[in-house]
Order: sequence, then C-alpha cells, then structure tokens
Amino acid sequence: MTEFRFLYQPVDDLGASVDFYVDVLGFEEAWTDGDVSVGLWFPGRAGQVMLSTSGKPAGPMYLVESLDEWVAQHPEIALAVERDAAGMGSVAGFKDPGGNVFYIFDQPAR
Repeated sequence: MTEFRFLYQPVDDLGASVDFYVDVLGFEEAWTDGDVSVGLWFPGRAGQVMLSTSGKPAGPMYLVESLDEWVAQHPEIALAVERDAAGMGSVAGFKDPGGNVFYIFDQPAR
C-alpha cells in the first residue's frame, strides 16, 4: 500500500521559501533537516510540502513499508532519481507514463 505523505518542492533559498510558505500561505512547520529540507503542514493539515535544496525534480512522495519490495513488484516503472537516504529509510524517484517524477520512500527503522 502506498500512502501520500509529501509534495516535494525544490527551492534555491530554503529560508526565503519557508518564510513565504509560512508567512504568506499559512503553512506550519512540521520538521526540519538542517540546511537541506523543511517539512511544512498544508493549512488544515491535509498533508505536507517538503521544501528542499537538493535539486531533484518536483513530485509527490509516497510512503511504503519497504522500498525494496515496492521496486521488486514494479519492475516496469522507470527509475528517474537514484536511491538515496531519507531519514531512517531510503527514497527513489520514478517516472509515470507522462514523464512526471514521483517518489517512493520507506522508513523501516521508525
């Protein structure tokens, strides 16, 4: 089962972007990962936007129990962004039929 968790949004200036989302759009800070990324709750807490300076393409992020299992079950889906660490788990980006990037991640140590 996949569960929507974040809308990943790359930014150049993390501080200015956080200020905009919080002060102008009314988002609330949920978590921070140093100078690289910040999670912000959507107003009404329907989900989070993740602002990040990592430079990866924008796209939704879905949580699964095991990234390895998900990849094994979906060999036909093209890899778009190489696997990387994500908190206590890992994340990889894939392309849908229209070429849009989406991310699958796990957090097994949580």
